[in-house]
This record gives sequence, C-alpha cells and structure tokens, in this order.
Amino acid sequence: MELEEFERDNSQNRLLSSPVPEICRTEDCCLGIDEAGRGPVLGPMVYGICYCPVARKKDLQDLKVADSKTLSEAERERLFEKLNSTSDYIGWALHILSPNIISTSMQQRAKYNLNALSHDTAIGLIQFALDAGVQLKEVFLDTVGPAEKYQDKLKKIFPELDVTVRPKADSLFPVVSAASICAKVARDRVVKEWKFVEDLGDPDAEYGSGYPNDPKTKDWLSRHLDPVFGYPQFVRFSWSTTQTILGNKAAPVSWGDEDDDSGGKSSTPSVLSFFSAPKDASQPQSHRFFQERNLKPLLEF
Repeated sequence: MELEEFERDNSQNRLLSSPVPEICRTEDCCLGIDEAGRGPVLGPMVYGICYCPVARKKDLQDLKVADSKTLSEAERERLFEKLNSTSDYIGWALHILSPNIISTSMQQRAKYNLNALSHDTAIGLIQFALDAGVQLKEVFLDTVGPAEKYQDKLKKIFPELDVTVRPKADSLFPVVSAASICAKVARDRVVKEWKFVEDLGDPDAEYGSGYPNDPKTKDWLSRHLDPVFGYPQFVRFSWSTTQTILGNKAAPVSWGDEDDDSGGKSSTPSVLSFFSAPKDASQPQSHRFFQERNLKPLLEF
C-alpha cells in the first residue's frame, strides 16, 4: 500500500489500487465496499473495495476476514497482508478522501453532504473496477441512508450488476469485511503518519481515535486551537464539534462593509488595510502584522 503520494499532499484525495488479478478479468466476480473514518472529526475518510471471483468466495472466507471494528490493529494489519499477498485471485482499491476536501465540500454554497459524498465515492469505485477490466457480477455494501433507496439508486446506475445493500454488511459478507479491513488499515496508517503542511512547530500525535467523544481527541483539539486561524487541515471544519469550539474560543470575525448603515465610516478596518503602504514605516504593514504574531507572511513584497 503506497501512501507516499497522498502524504506529500494530503490536502487532495488519492486513489490507490492493487494490480487486477488475471482471473478477475475472465471470471464473474463479487465486490464489497466499506469505509473507515466516517464519524471522526480528525483525518481522512477512506473508502475501500475488495473483489474476487464468485467461485472463490469460500477461499476468501477461509482467510478469516471479519468486520474491521471487531479486530485489533495488529489483526487488521495481519489480515491485510494476507489479502495483499493473495494477489492471484484478490484485488482491492482505496479512495482516500482528504479532510480538507470533506470540509470544503460540505461547506460550499451548494451543499454537498456526507451521504452524497459517500454515494458518489462508492459509485466511482465500482466504475473504477469495471474500467480496470474486472468482470463484476455482484456488489455488496453497507447502507448510507435508507438501504432500499440506496440499492435502487445503484441498480439504476449499474443495471447489469446484482447489487445488495444491507445494514452491517461488513459483518454479513466476507468480501465487505475484506474491504473494511483495507479501508481501516489505510486510514490508521495515514493518521499515524500525518504530515502537517502548516508550520505548527512540533505538534503531538496524541489525538486518540479522532472521534468527538474521545477524551484524547477533545484534549488535542483544545490544545491546538489557534484563535485566529483555527485548526490545521487535519481537522474537519465542517463538523459541529469543530464549529462549536471555534464559536466559543476563537477570535470573533466581523465581515462589515466600509460604510455602515448610517452612511458613516465603519470602525472595523478593511482587510486590505493590512496590505496597503504604511506611513513612516520601514516595513510593509502586512509584514509587521505577521511578525507580531510570529507568523510567516502570506505574500512577499
């Protein structure tokens, strides 16, 4: 699992995949889909697929795959290595969704919620497998929203496939369990080795599971809040947890017009004033603004 490309720029999504086994190009295959990291306020969400010939389902089951949430990290790593080494009949692919993309998608003017993002990612991975030459016959996945409605949506897009959407599919179908393991291993590795693009000094990695109710996560969020700039891109700004903290503890921002309603000048300085030429000063005002806060200037003059 080569994560270096994502680690070099974790502000963007990345798609990773194994080679397609030759047998999967010629025999009818089943495919499972699952995700890891839907609920956390920290880090990416990872969608994974795993596929194999329908005739080899029993072989996949014999690997003792299970819902990744029921396994320890060591067990997940061991099972992923088994899946990855059984490349003669098993293939996988991963779509790593950057927390930056999740936040910006959910906060854009035309709302793009997490369910829609999840649906589109699953659809994209099914299409990826088809485009790669996998002879798909059956698709199994956990529900996102009402199961029947989601299943009907997928059947309309892929009428040639036998689609099954079930709650807790990762504990019902081994091929979904395998996808769950792939997704969870990738997320765990990415979170553990996260490279902060922001200049944060030496941020600690004691952020726990990333779930909002985890005491370690709460403590990390409390200690790494910048009152002006908020949080690094590792944090999902679109989560209510983050928005509540920013609303309570971050510096208030007023986006006022230059002229107030009464026709007089507003007392709030324009953002542009920080970049205008200063009077009787040896340095641009914007440089002094950042230097006083021990920050690098955004623009060089």
